Amino acid sequence: MWNAESLSREEIREFLKSSQLIEFAGCGRDEKYAWVDRVLRAQHYGELGKGERGVVRAYVEKVTGSSAAQTTRFIRAFLDQGAVRAAPYQRHCFRARYTAEDIALLAEVDRAHERLSGPATRHIFQRAYEQYGNPQYERLAKISVAHLYNLRASARYRNQAAVFEPTRPTAIAIGERRRPEPHGRPGFLRVDTVHQGDWDGAKGVYHINAVDAVTQWQVVGCASQVNETYLLPVLGAVLEQFPFVVLGFHADNGSEYINHRVRKLLEKLHAEFTKSRACRSQDNALVEGKNGAVIRKLIGYGYIAGEHAEAIGKFYARHLNPYLNFHRPCGFATVSLDERGKRRRQYKTEDYRTPFEKLKSLERAEQCLKPGLRLAELEREALALSDTEFARRMNAAKSRLLRQCKVQSPVPPLFR
Repeated sequence: MWNAESLSREEIREFLKSSQLIEFAGCGRDEKYAWVDRVLRAQHYGELGKGERGVVRAYVEKVTGSSAAQTTRFIRAFLDQGAVRAAPYQRHCFRARYTAEDIALLAEVDRAHERLSGPATRHIFQRAYEQYGNPQYERLAKISVAHLYNLRASARYRNQAAVFEPTRPTAIAIGERRRPEPHGRPGFLRVDTVHQGDWDGAKGVYHINAVDAVTQWQVVGCASQVNETYLLPVLGAVLEQFPFVVLGFHADNGSEYINHRVRKLLEKLHAEFTKSRACRSQDNALVEGKNGAVIRKLIGYGYIAGEHAEAIGKFYARHLNPYLNFHRPCGFATVSLDERGKRRRQYKTEDYRTPFEKLKSLERAEQCLKPGLRLAELEREALALSDTEFARRMNAAKSRLLRQCKVQSPVPPLFR
């Protein structure tokens, strides 16, 4: 309908009759307003009688798809203003009291004073205007503290006051970041935590694994959680099971060990507290190797609920720990330097022995033991049962324990 706006009233009536069952939809807003303006002008709407106006009104409403109220607004605008035009959108805005210069001044003051609090910054503005007579601070001297923070949150302020600094590492004064140096003395422990998995959002037990760096004497404990309420008693029991005096305690940088409670516990034992260095994975490699070779091999990866932590701890103290230290041989490497000065570790057949045998081979081994403990007592415990017989008893106790714990199968590695 290229000439739709120039139809006569008779043609408009015929069009309305023939299109009663047809619905029209208007196009764009500007095009619709322009078309209505052309129709009302071509039909000389202001000079028409009441009946003729109704025909034109129905025609406009039909073609544009507008409501009766919207059509009335079109006609009223044409009669009052002589044209039908879309009113431009004007969003209400409050008058800006503080200018771009004020925001730049705020950013400059914040950079100079390293971004003080809002009340302190406002007081600086007041002093600059009232005491030092600087007219630039006249508006900022009367700013409210709340609106000062609004200006700091604006994009203009952030563009001018942004300061980029490199990430600063958090310094934790607990423990010394270095590798322990036992110098052939037993009592320098490497400690790590092994988590027994999750199941439906519930945490499994945590194994506390402690290994001596010289003799590889190993003591394992179990806690239901790794917070201080549950971990500290287990950690104290683990340290108590070592036959020699604890001289050092080395752990990764996990918060379960790097805290003030553990530090106080070690201060009572007069033991040094060290932690692994950055990018030095070998600092705690001994105990991490024992995690896989002992705990994961004997206990597995299945989920064990935290309520079984006490039963597992008793199994460790009665069966697993004596087996590991008196009946399970470990490899002790011979360290040598090659032509390039690089340390090489070699394991020979004669270098395999139990931790107790390694302890006996040390010079002044008797003096390293805790007061009241003798090598003869440990020797009787080691010879009470053969290695294989003790292993059978340990495995039988382990099977009973795992049946009691109802171990849940872990998620396959492909879906972890």
